[in-house]
Amino acid sequence: MKVIQYLAMDIISALILGIIQGLTEFLPISSSGHLILGRVFFGLGSDGLIGSGAQDLAFDAVLHLATVLAIGIYFWRDIRALARTAFSFLIGKTVETEQKHLLGAIILGTIPAIIFGLLLEEYMESIFRNPLLVSVTLAAGALLFFVAEKVATQRANITTKKGIGIGLFQCLALIPGMSRSGSTISGGLILGLKREAAARFSFLLGFPILIGAGAKKVLELSTTELAPGMASALFAGFTSAFFVGLCAIYFLMKYLKKHTLNIFILYRLILAIIVFGIVLSDPYILGSA
Repeated sequence: MKVIQYLAMDIISALILGIIQGLTEFLPISSSGHLILGRVFFGLGSDGLIGSGAQDLAFDAVLHLATVLAIGIYFWRDIRALARTAFSFLIGKTVETEQKHLLGAIILGTIPAIIFGLLLEEYMESIFRNPLLVSVTLAAGALLFFVAEKVATQRANITTKKGIGIGLFQCLALIPGMSRSGSTISGGLILGLKREAAARFSFLLGFPILIGAGAKKVLELSTTELAPGMASALFAGFTSAFFVGLCAIYFLMKYLKKHTLNIFILYRLILAIIVFGIVLSDPYILGSA
């Protein structure tokens, strides 16, 4: 009976973590920051089937694959067009200038994240894994969004130079609480893109990064043993992350056609204040981070 209860709790935890990942990976509110807060304040992923060694690694890999699939399905036309452009370019065929610029922007924009990710990812995660610092980075992200909205001209088209610039903004996502989508959308706005175009480029730019991160985790997972019953929790997490992520992408793309980032600025500031207040009232929370 206890085994069944623990398994049910693990599946529920997996569903909740999948929902958090699906929402926060794509909305500009930070998936890593929310997962840290979920672990510290609610114990999600802190122990049991989801949260120790191989189980953590397996769950991370599954969530990454779910988010990759969500982007791949929503933007499949763009990805197919980019693949054709790349193939045509390799065999010497003439390609459309717009598609060539977009492909070049994605390739060059991915390079900074790869370099800084390999050098700093573990260091950043170890430093910024406590809720107090997450509250600071949530507020810092809100400030970045505010600046982006203030200077946005929404007139420019994507170029390879702008792709590199947005790629540098993507490196901010190494800091838990900053948000990859939020940083790149803000970067796009600062460099003159329309909101919807900035969001579209943000997702396409993140696609190869998420594929690489997911592949790395799957390779690491190949040498580990999973606990009995883990498959059910993995399936639950994958399913919830995929469907919620797909809905989050759809919502954000529609929302940014007519609205600013202000709602996300407000959300991040409110959450930062709440987390900061909780930590100040109970400093022992920092010891559990």
